[in-house]
Amino acid sequence: MPAPDAAPDAAPAPPSPAARTTRAAAVAGVLALVALGLAWELWLAPLRPGGSWWALKVLPLLAALPGLRRYRLHTCRWLALLVWLYFTEGVVRAFSEAGLSALLAALEVLLSLALFAACTAHVRLRLKAGRARTTALETS
Repeated sequence: MPAPDAAPDAAPAPPSPAARTTRAAAVAGVLALVALGLAWELWLAPLRPGGSWWALKVLPLLAALPGLRRYRLHTCRWLALLVWLYFTEGVVRAFSEAGLSALLAALEVLLSLALFAACTAHVRLRLKAGRARTTALETS
C-alpha cells in the first residue's frame, strides 16, 4: 500500500547498486546450485548408473529465478529458507559418502551458505532502504 503522502502512481525507487550486487550474487548462487545438482545427479556421481531422478531436486531453485529477476523481496525470503534443505543434504552426504560425491557435497554446502548470505544481505538492504524512504516521506 503506498504511503498516504505519496502520489498514487509514483514509480518505485530503482534498486541501489548494492541491491543489484546482492541480487546478482543470489542469481549466480541459484544457477551454480542448479548446475551442480544436475551435473552431480546425472553425470558426475549419480546414485544410480546413468543418472537418477534426484536431479529433480533443482526444480524449486529454478522456481526462484523469475522472482529474483523482478527483485521480489518475498522470493529472497523464501529462498533463504529453502536453501537450508540443500545445505542439510550437502552436510549429510559429505559425511556419509566418499570420493567425488563427498567433494560435490562439500561444494553444495559452500554454495548454499553463499546463497543464504546473498539473500540475507539483499533482504536487509531492501528493508533498510524502505525504512529510509518512509522516514524521508514522513519528515517532508
